[in-house]
Amino acid sequence: MNAPSPLSIEESRRYRTRVVLLGTSGGPPWWDNATRTGISTAICVGDAVYLIDCGEGWGPQFRRSGIGPSGFQRGLDNMRAVFLTHHHSDHTVDYPNLLLLAWHNGSDGLQRPIKILGPGDRGALPPIFDPESRERLPEVWNPESPTPGMEEFTDKLLRAYATDINDRMRDNAKQDLREIFEVSDIRLPEGLGDHPDGDPTPEMEPFEIYRDELVRVTAILVDHRPVFPAYAFRFETPDGDIVISGDTGVCENLVKIAKGADILLHECIDMIWVDELLGPNAPKPDPNLLQHMLAAHTSIEEVGPQAEAAGVKTLVLTHLAPGNSPRERWERAQEGFSGRLVVGEDLMAFGLGEPSAS
Repeated sequence: MNAPSPLSIEESRRYRTRVVLLGTSGGPPWWDNATRTGISTAICVGDAVYLIDCGEGWGPQFRRSGIGPSGFQRGLDNMRAVFLTHHHSDHTVDYPNLLLLAWHNGSDGLQRPIKILGPGDRGALPPIFDPESRERLPEVWNPESPTPGMEEFTDKLLRAYATDINDRMRDNAKQDLREIFEVSDIRLPEGLGDHPDGDPTPEMEPFEIYRDELVRVTAILVDHRPVFPAYAFRFETPDGDIVISGDTGVCENLVKIAKGADILLHECIDMIWVDELLGPNAPKPDPNLLQHMLAAHTSIEEVGPQAEAAGVKTLVLTHLAPGNSPRERWERAQEGFSGRLVVGEDLMAFGLGEPSAS
């Protein structure tokens, strides 16, 4: 198979398996006045849709993409599963829209429940970075459960919207949301994740988290410390394999799960921008955020060698921080990578396999 190249949404419809970048912003979309939408990706196999991450604005982008035979109006009928890479808010901020707007697109009952899978409870609070330099240490938010997993996270969101939910079920005869969504924590294989403040990416094999007749999805831990667990996902389809890195620094686990993939969607950060924004010579230096940017993300200079080590055909840069860095900076990621490099854009699409004749 040739290395997949970028297509318009319309061109991608000729392919049974396709990838649509709904949003490509790293962090808040408004950083430096960038125009990209929050991070979110859709993978389609035939009419089936699989959504990864729910960054700011994914819903309007989903409508604009026309995914599904009749667009968004019935598009959720074709959504099989949703996968969240980790619990940072730029990946989850519009997750409530999925839960609460489903009624308006499937009010007569979806064909099947939508499965939602995301990281489980971290199990312990992350350490405080450089506590000696803090004027005041932070209080613990929600101390009775400070690091909830996907199941608890969703339950508490829906409790917060109880007024709306009860009104619509009682007055508008809407379907019970528990019949529309099946939410599950991704459970690590036994013996992994016992020490969340230790090695965030212990040596491991990708493990299966979802399967239906069209796709098999595996996950692996990646390095987005102190966030834990943070996952990369691999989607094995009849027409090729797609890997989504999630947020990660350079790590061997990412290379392992991406081996031989047709497309690797990989986060990327511009360290020139980081230094100008947060470094010691910046107008307002921020050593706390700076250390996270350096340790928990992959730079332009690092991402090409990662993809080369994995032997992927097409490397697509997404979750771009900041979204408005000059294109020539992102294109430097080609250094150290012999495959096809694509700088991702909102509503860019890719097709896998052979296109139909029509």
